[in-house]
Amino acid sequence: MGSSKSLSDLFDSFEREAFRLETLDDYSKSGSVEAYEAFLAGEGKPEGYNADWVSEVSGHVSEGKRIYRVHILSRPLTPYLRFELSWGYRTNMLGGEEFFILDTTEQPNPLEGVEDFWLFDDTAVGVLRYDNAGTFLEAEVLPDAQAAEFIAHRDTALDHAQPFTEWWDKYGGK
Repeated sequence: MGSSKSLSDLFDSFEREAFRLETLDDYSKSGSVEAYEAFLAGEGKPEGYNADWVSEVSGHVSEGKRIYRVHILSRPLTPYLRFELSWGYRTNMLGGEEFFILDTTEQPNPLEGVEDFWLFDDTAVGVLRYDNAGTFLEAEVLPDAQAAEFIAHRDTALDHAQPFTEWWDKYGGK
């Protein structure tokens, strides 16, 4: 049985850090659909793209909190990943969010089968579920007793990842 808290509650109440693991190659049905279509059409980034998220991140970071994520991916990048990395990550970095890439092109995925999740302050976990088309289905906040498993997943991801900017300079757009 999950917690009575929602993912939104966890975002509102975390005190030190929020970590996200991303495992999918396509989240195109889960938000920023218009921006993704503009990207595919070769248009410019829409005005105000991701502004609410950047503002939220900036507010947390200005309070000394850390928001960071690892994306597990392999090359060549899907069109969606090219969009997410070149528009999304580079925009969100303006608010102080940190990104890391765990590239499985030339190494096995050490977290095969692990679902997307947010981990807050090493105590609270929200698992994110999507369908095969990348449509967000639900977020399930797990009992705090399950946090240790997700701390281990985070640490494994970080151990095998590299900072986004280093990875992007080497592989971006390829």
